[in-house]
Amino acid sequence: MPILSIKHVTTYHYNKPIAFGEHRMMLRPRDDGDQKVLTSEIEITPAPLQLTWSQDIFGNHVAIAHFDGRAAELRFVNNIRLDHAPTGLDEAEIEGSARFYPFAYAAEDWLALRRFTQPPAARREIDRWSAAFFGEDRSVGTHELLVGMTHAIRQSFEHVSRHQRGVQDPVRTLELGSGSCRDLAVLMIAALRSRGIAARFVSGYVHLADDDDDDVAGGNMHAWVQVCVPGPGWVDFDPSAGVVGNQNLVRVAVARHPREAIPLQGTWYGSASDHLAMNVAVKVKMADLAAAREFGGVNRRQSR
Repeated sequence: MPILSIKHVTTYHYNKPIAFGEHRMMLRPRDDGDQKVLTSEIEITPAPLQLTWSQDIFGNHVAIAHFDGRAAELRFVNNIRLDHAPTGLDEAEIEGSARFYPFAYAAEDWLALRRFTQPPAARREIDRWSAAFFGEDRSVGTHELLVGMTHAIRQSFEHVSRHQRGVQDPVRTLELGSGSCRDLAVLMIAALRSRGIAARFVSGYVHLADDDDDDVAGGNMHAWVQVCVPGPGWVDFDPSAGVVGNQNLVRVAVARHPREAIPLQGTWYGSASDHLAMNVAVKVKMADLAAAREFGGVNRRQSR
């Protein structure tokens, strides 16, 4: 079972010492069936007066920092070691009643899944685009549907870096034929929810090619989709990369909407001109095999 080492550094620069308000962090990866945090350390400079941890309704780890001093720089350094078991979607694991779409979720699961099936406001445009995947007047294999949509978004849309705040409306993504990873994830979520399939937004890290000469490189923040498939449970789909399964993906937060999974947000006191820059750097790399033996493995199947 691979052991991943993650270093995530966020630095805010100001032109003079300022005071900081509350900062909310979602930086610690989730403890799921196929990934388990082994060690987690966060260093904040200047040191906060108080740092508290909790879990939200989705089981995401949330930290809240309060400050009492002033500084011209605010820096968050997050170091993680994680046991990660790659999983995919095996068609044979899908329950017989859900092998073909349309299918219905079990009554005992519906209460928890209902919030992830609310259709988008602009349903007509989304349904028109996604009609080919759902077979229109015929049933279609669930595996074929989900894999096909993931690959089609990768092939049909341009994946771009978009640094503006918020998420692009999925109809706008259709019009432009492009979007960031979070925009493409929201498009796929909208298409699935419109047809009654439970889907949720995922924020986390992606493992890129290692470069041992760089202190912080070889990784990035990323966004993708999880779909609840009867049988295997929540399965990862990365439409911006056209990848099915959690290979090279580390989940930090799952949510109904991207605004509920912002990695780091907070307030500060001063004028807009006081803020000079924000720098974010991520390093995700494979740890040594000796560490993997020391910590042992985890169950490879995702929990529902």
